[in-house]
Amino acid sequence: MSNAGKKVKVHYVGTLDDGTKFDSSRDRNEPLAFTCMAGQMIKGFDAAVDQMAVGETRNVHIPAAEAYGERREDLVQTLPIAMMPGAEKLSVGDRVTLATPSGQPFPALVAAKDDTNITFDLNHEMAGKDLNFEIELLEVEE
Repeated sequence: MSNAGKKVKVHYVGTLDDGTKFDSSRDRNEPLAFTCMAGQMIKGFDAAVDQMAVGETRNVHIPAAEAYGERREDLVQTLPIAMMPGAEKLSVGDRVTLATPSGQPFPALVAAKDDTNITFDLNHEMAGKDLNFEIELLEVEE
């Protein structure tokens, strides 16, 4: 039976292939609620929950392409510091929110910086990574 279009609640623990935990609803003691297969979650997570039954726990491996996508080098941009007021105060490793010309915000990582240029990585921090989840389906609203 499909859970597509239904509101669900799950607990999950997310790990990388090396076992590093990157997120856990259990650690926060706060289940995640979302509408299954509505595009609110990464593709592989949605697909796993779609066919689960309440009370079931499933371990899934999600390749990068079905998670946050592959890392894209075209999303690494270098700009002159002089074009960005305040950029001189940033440091490598800082996470910042930039904006498109129309004002839409998007997150970026300061990947490199020298006296004249600053490089931003606009990839999602999980891009290019295969993910593993232990998912427990707690509730389905009919």
